[in-house]
Amino acid sequence: MSEIVGKDGQRGWRDVLYEVIFEADTAAGKWFDIILILCIVLSVAVVMLDSVGSVNAEHGRLLKAAEWFFTILFTIEYILRLVCVRMAVRYAVSFFGIVDLLAILPAYISLLVPGRYLAVVRVVRVLRVLRIFRVLNMGQHAREAVLLKQALYASRRKIEVFLLAVLTLVVIIGSLMYVVEGGKNGFTSIPVSVYWAVVTLTTVGYGDISPTTAIGQFLAALVMILGYSIIVVPTGLVTVEISKASVERSSSQACPNCSAEGHDRDAEYCKACGSKL
Repeated sequence: MSEIVGKDGQRGWRDVLYEVIFEADTAAGKWFDIILILCIVLSVAVVMLDSVGSVNAEHGRLLKAAEWFFTILFTIEYILRLVCVRMAVRYAVSFFGIVDLLAILPAYISLLVPGRYLAVVRVVRVLRVLRIFRVLNMGQHAREAVLLKQALYASRRKIEVFLLAVLTLVVIIGSLMYVVEGGKNGFTSIPVSVYWAVVTLTTVGYGDISPTTAIGQFLAALVMILGYSIIVVPTGLVTVEISKASVERSSSQACPNCSAEGHDRDAEYCKACGSKL
């Protein structure tokens, strides 16, 4: 990242803080991310252990103290991220901004609305481990992630039509199976029959419901064969778009103003806010 200097030629404290928190090109930045990811993993482990009854009964107070320690630590880190980014609102509504907020919000909500179910939401912290791509300097993997995102976005219309066709198909198949098999064979309603069609079409096959009549088994066989062919369709759609998107190469450079990523390799200005990179 090109250094941003003030009028006196010295870098501002926000620029130094940004480089440490958001970049992994320096030793300080790498150590910050390594310690952060270690804290994230430990905090998730605390939440998981707290859900175990025997462990909670014996070490409940210690786990509670550890949970609040990590919550306060992540709160400070979240505030520092907002402070060092010039466009704080843009970062706050970004993917990692929302994840960072969700990582600390349940703990404070629990003070007003006690409930053990809020602990499940705190496991969202594990998503923050995605920052490990910066720590390991896996620029190629970051570019491939951008390519995959572009391919999924470009093929979204086709995928929507495909999902709508599959939804229509499972409703038709489920309705037919309800008529053929009936409630005596486990197909007690059309929603239950549609559930069986989804399970069978996706080749999961739980086996909790199965047809017993000859017509029902024949229809089930067709659905199973159809399931294998349907799996190929979204794969092909995304593969085509990946081939198109792979022509454009992007870097993992983060904008010092809004923290946006996915810029072209030769980009000098941020594509999101227009600031100089």
